Parts: sequence; structure tokens; C-alpha cells
Amino acid sequence: MAPVRELTVGQVAVRSGVAVSALHFYEARGLIRSHRTSGNQRRYSRDVLRRVAIIRVAQEVGIPLADIAAAFQSLPEGRTPTREDWNLLSTAWRDGLDHKISQLKKLRDGLTDCIGCGCMSIDRCPLRNKEDRLAREGTGARRLVLPSPRSRQGNRIWLFGT
Repeated sequence: MAPVRELTVGQVAVRSGVAVSALHFYEARGLIRSHRTSGNQRRYSRDVLRRVAIIRVAQEVGIPLADIAAAFQSLPEGRTPTREDWNLLSTAWRDGLDHKISQLKKLRDGLTDCIGCGCMSIDRCPLRNKEDRLAREGTGARRLVLPSPRSRQGNRIWLFGT
């Protein structure tokens, strides 16, 4: 018996652990592709299972869908992403993930003595901004925020933690 070459949306949902509505969403965003049968039913090639797995892992670590979609543009259609493909994708995301890890550590360590409520620890609170002195440095959060690294991947500039 030959292996099934195409999967229904329900089969992909069961095999990947992703809801049918999420698969439709990914497809609408261009992350995965299907084709329609003569009865107007969606059919997916088997490579979609690996792509959905990559989407789930990337989302779990906080990579935005737009960045995942951009990375998928480098992959050939119609075949399962390989170990080399994954190496290229994960390498492109590594600097941004390292930055996020550093940012989270700084936030965690800075909040050890203070929950940010302004109570008894106000004099040593890392979030305190007496007389709005930080406004001279720019808008938005200034403390406990690390500068964003910028790296080039092809023609795309990856910005993380902004």
C-alpha cells in the first residue's frame, strides 16, 4: 500500500495537534498552502506537517508570525523542510532569542526586591523615574530594557525586543 500523499485539513489537525481554525489562519497568512479538490475540499501535501511543527516551536519561543512567514520565503515549496533548512531558520532567529533571554533575565533580576507598586521599596525601585528624568532619553520604557540588536539576513533587517 502506497503512503498517503495528501492530507485533509482534519488529518493535518490531528497529526499536528493544531486546531483546524489555526490551520486556516496559517494558510490565510501564507505560512502553509493547500489546494482544492474538485469537490472544493482542502488537501495538504505531507510537508505541511513539518512546517506546522516549525511554526509551533517558533511561536512557543516568541517569534512573531510575520518573522516566521518571512523565514519560510527562503524554503522551497512542495518538500519537507530538511535539517539544513531548520539550521538556516534557527540561526537567523538565534540573535533575537538571545536578546530576549537577556531582556527577561534583566527584568527578572531587577524586580527581585520590587514588584513595581511604589510602596516601601520606592527608593531602590528600578522602575522609579523621579521627576520624569528619563523623558530626555526618549519615549517608552527606558529602564530594564536592553537596546535591540540588529542583524542582516539577506535583505531583511531583523529587529527583536523593541
